Amino acid sequence: MLGCVIGGELVREARKRAGITQAQLAELADTTQSAIARLESARTSPSFEQVERLMRLCGFQLIVELAPYDDSDVVQAEALSRLTPAERARRLGTTVTRLQRLRESIRA
Repeated sequence: MLGCVIGGELVREARKRAGITQAQLAELADTTQSAIARLESARTSPSFEQVERLMRLCGFQLIVELAPYDDSDVVQAEALSRLTPAERARRLGTTVTRLQRLRESIRA
């Protein structure tokens, strides 16, 4: 199962983007409007295949991928949080100066 909440949210978003009503999606899916409503409101737990099919009927494709976890932004934020305000300001000033030099070198 994909999960009640996320599956329903995906279907609702696809349906709204497609500009169709719950009743219209139900007709395309050969089910009832109330079944679509239950799914979208997380009162039922759709399977991955059900969500995928309903999204396809709305004209969308569900793409799921596994990507390596990248926490570099968290590491940077933690490092910055350990700096004093003066150190952060100095670092920002250095960055601004570098960006200005880069901009000038591009113009030349």
